[in-house]
Amino acid sequence: SRRDAAPITRDDHRITLMVNAGLRDDVSAIKQTGADGIGLFRTEFQFLVSATLPQRERQQRLYRDVMETAGDKPVVFRTVDIGGDKALPYLHHDAADSGGDENPAMGWRAIRVALERPGLLKVQARALLEAAAGRTLHVMFPMIAEPWEFEEARALFEAQLAIIKSNGKMQPKQISYGSMLEVPALAECLDMLLPKIDFLSIGTNDLTQFLFAADRSNPKLAERYDWLSTSILRYLKRIVDQCDIHKVPVTVCGEMGGRPLEAMALLGLGVERLSITPAAIGPVKAMVRTLPLGPLREEMNGILGCCQRSTRAELSDWALQHAVEIA
Repeated sequence: SRRDAAPITRDDHRITLMVNAGLRDDVSAIKQTGADGIGLFRTEFQFLVSATLPQRERQQRLYRDVMETAGDKPVVFRTVDIGGDKALPYLHHDAADSGGDENPAMGWRAIRVALERPGLLKVQARALLEAAAGRTLHVMFPMIAEPWEFEEARALFEAQLAIIKSNGKMQPKQISYGSMLEVPALAECLDMLLPKIDFLSIGTNDLTQFLFAADRSNPKLAERYDWLSTSILRYLKRIVDQCDIHKVPVTVCGEMGGRPLEAMALLGLGVERLSITPAAIGPVKAMVRTLPLGPLREEMNGILGCCQRSTRAELSDWALQHAVEIA
């Protein structure tokens, strides 16, 4: 069956297809889709549905359940991304706190909130580290704009790890630290960041709206910018090439990777890991299994050299000529 068929291209490149999740029940999608793991577990849902800050034990129980359900497949936990349009009543935002955000997506949220309110992140770090006792913990920090933010967040985790050790508790077998790249500024410091991280995840939803200064919830702008525009693809290519040089695995987690044609373009840029919605696994896997990757990568160089409004038509034609399943 398609579920059991591996995502291997026609010329034998194994692509990693993971699923995005946010609830305990989402984890069963690994089995249903035959995915390679969870590439993005959004931890904030537990915070958003709770009337008070979730206790460490409750957080720990959720994280352990998720890891146990995933079995030997990896789960990448994104630390809490709240603030902005996902405000928590119990965090007492006063107007001065958020600076009275007009555009919450670009405001005081995610790692910015976590580093300024370290109590929140400390509890979460401790819960994740204790839940991962004896296992590998994969953790990534959202909305990193500059390398020092990543270093501060990692130092906070390491301090909690030291406490666990001193208490004689069991600790994770290994910790793999990653960063989200959603803020365009981070791409300009990648040479400084990449030696410090174990993996990079590109969040294409936010990255795109920031790159184009286009609020994705504004219907006037929704159709105006295309994920297959030359500038986005060139920007992503630069990131992927740098990760390649530093031998840091890079994953795209965002809606872009869940659409077969866009996913094909990402593979053409050198991306080999996608984390997408469970429903997208089937169609994207069908695309991968019908794709000659080598020829596409050669073709991409030419496509990225032309300055048209979108590469969509060219990529669709190429897919059609090479019998790639993108429907």
